Formats: sequence, C-alpha cells, structure tokens
Amino acid sequence: MGRGRSLPALVLTDADRATLQGWSRRRKTALALRSRIILRGASGLTATVLASELGVCIQTVSKWWRRYCDSGPDGLLDEARPGQPRKLSDAQVEAVITRTLESKPAGATHWSTRSMAQATGLNQTAISRIWRAFALQPHRQENFKLSRDPLFIDKVRDIVGLYLDPPDRALVLCVDEKSQIQALERTAPLLPMRPGQVERRAHDYLRHGTTSLFAALDTKTGKVISQLQRRHRSLEFRKFLDTIEANVPAELDVHLVMDNYATHKTASIQPWMVRHPRFQVHFTPTSASWLNQVERFFAALTEKQIRRNSFRSTRQLEAAIRDYLDHHNAQPKPFVWTKSADDILNALAKYCERITDSGP
Repeated sequence: MGRGRSLPALVLTDADRATLQGWSRRRKTALALRSRIILRGASGLTATVLASELGVCIQTVSKWWRRYCDSGPDGLLDEARPGQPRKLSDAQVEAVITRTLESKPAGATHWSTRSMAQATGLNQTAISRIWRAFALQPHRQENFKLSRDPLFIDKVRDIVGLYLDPPDRALVLCVDEKSQIQALERTAPLLPMRPGQVERRAHDYLRHGTTSLFAALDTKTGKVISQLQRRHRSLEFRKFLDTIEANVPAELDVHLVMDNYATHKTASIQPWMVRHPRFQVHFTPTSASWLNQVERFFAALTEKQIRRNSFRSTRQLEAAIRDYLDHHNAQPKPFVWTKSADDILNALAKYCERITDSGP
C-alpha cells in the first residue's frame, strides 16, 4: 500500500464489481470516474495515491468512497435535482450511446439524428441532446497519419528538447518552404459581407503563376527570416541559407529544425553545412511536420492573407506576402510549446492502442 491517507475498508461483491466495471467503461462521464475511484481504491490504494493517479483532489476521493460505503452503487448516482422530471431513462440514454459507438445504420457509414431517432423510437431533439451531452459527432471525421520513422522517438526528444530547453548562446530556427503558392484571381468581384449575409466569392478563378516562400521562424522571439523565390530547388534553398547566415549574429550557434524534403539534403547543401560549422540540423521524423513550428506560421499566413484574397499577378501575391511578414515582424509573438516529449509519446501510444483494439 502506498503512503498517504488510508480509506475505510471495503469489500466489493461480485455483482457490485460487475456494475462498477460496466460504468467505468463509459468514456468521459462523471459516473465512470466515480466507479474507477471505488475499483482502484478496493485494490488497496490510499486516497493520496488514488487522487494523484486519477487526477482529482483527495476530497473528491473521500466523498465518493463515503457515499459508496453508505449506499453502495446507488450512492454514485447523481441526486435528484429540482425542475421538470427527466423524460428519458438512463437505459434509453445508454442505448443511444452504445448504438452510436458500436454500430452503423443499414446503407450508411454513420448515424444521423433522423436515422437514430427512427431506430430507437425517440425524437431527433432527444438524440441531439444526448449526443451534445456526450460530445458525440457521428457526421464528423478527421484524418491522421502516423510516422513510420525508425528514429521517431529520438527525433521527437531532440526537437522538443530544443523548444523547451534551448541551448545557451544559440538560436533555434524552424525552417521550411511554402512552395507553389498560387496567384489566383477570382473571375468576379467579391460580394462584401453585410448584416445577415456572409462574404461571398466566385467559385472559379484564373491562375497567374506561383511563388515559393522560404521561412525561418525564431522559436524564442517569433520573428521570421524570409525570402521569396519563383522556384524551390536546392539552389534557392542554399541562397536562403546564406540569408539566414547574414541575419544571425556571428557569435551565436544556429540550430535548424527541418523536414526531410529532398532539397535539404542534396550534394550542394552538404558542403555548405561543412563550411558553416555553427549550423546544426535537426530533422523532423517523416510524416511528422506538426513538430515544425513554422508550419503553424504558414497556416496563419494562408488563413489571414492568401485564401480569401484575389491576385492578378505573382508580383501582387508576393507584395501581399511581404506585407503580412512586415506586420508580423513588427510585433512578433512566439508560439508557446507546452507538451513534453513524454506527453507526446504517451498520447501517441494510447492512440495506437485505441486503433489496435478498435476491431474491424
């Protein structure tokens, strides 16, 4: 038994343990947390260790332990509240949640409020309320991609270490290029926003060439060293390295966080690195561009200056990008990295377990 405040002795019956285990499998619910408190506490953990393990305060552990000792599993349920009585029973809510998570409707890939209402005999409003209460959104889907880099763990620890504990007398720069930025001109003028109507634009457009933005984000200050080029070969990247060299004080070492793009590793780049020993390169794992903070800067540039604009020429596009860079560097603000390498790796491990255990 661990050190800390001990809990009163409690012996669980097989029936009560089965009930608690069923409740504990409900994700992100208060009843699941309370059930885990009893199940873990019954194994001999102290209140202090149990509170630390489940991320709650000791008073919470003591409260639900006491209520369980007094009333058994019913003591973990919420007390009746004033107002109109509930029209849906716990069994009906559980049935909707279980069906949403564990089944699919015939002839469709996901449930809608209408199809779920028809299947359960409830109305659409009730289904919507249940889904909102449990943060279920069957109509939405997001994509993910896992890195298969054999050195993934080492690279994550290396780069996150630079973000959280940068070396002395050194500059950490996140480097990448946003290539093939298109100068798109809408075929009709924008219809401006007005009360009750959002801004509208024509669906089709004319292309007027492309440009590429090379950028190096200073993780400490948020300032960006940049260069616009019409192409993005190793020749242009080497010129950008010269730009970085000219803009960083000679007494500082330079740590470059870059992805594995081919132009970053060509025969013309390697001799440049040898001639400039103060530059050290840290490559992100393959398929893990989210580790490079400059990608977040590119997303902000696209969202705030490029996506909703209309450009009649590449020169006009480049002028807009330079204008955004000038405004950004006038009042730079760094991105705050909060996750440690252990946090990231533990989250990915849990994600992989969910994928593995999800079944067909």
